[in-house]
Amino acid sequence: MDGLEAVGDPVRRRFVELLARGERTAGELATLAADEFGITQPAASRHLRVLRESGVVASRVDGQRRVYALEPAGLEEAAAWFDVLTAFWEQRLDALGTELVRGSRRSVDHHTGKAAS
Repeated sequence: MDGLEAVGDPVRRRFVELLARGERTAGELATLAADEFGITQPAASRHLRVLRESGVVASRVDGQRRVYALEPAGLEEAAAWFDVLTAFWEQRLDALGTELVRGSRRSVDHHTGKAAS
């Protein structure tokens, strides 16, 4: 599973949003998932495993806690895909804006400033 597929689930997207602000322990993430999504700790752990195996997050052991952090490289492919889509739509929206301006100019008589009939 790649990064884009991994963040296809709302729980995993929420984990990524939280980890974008800084490291969190597995316990903190499981508690937040339980509060927001009503899922169990084992279910939260499975979501974290998917994110870890897809390279979206990294984890390290700190004493008895497992600490998770966002791994930006894991989302590079997804970001590149969104960049292509953004460029596609920006070009089309720019063209639409140009046509709308042209259309509004045509509907006004430039000599009188009144709407053309």
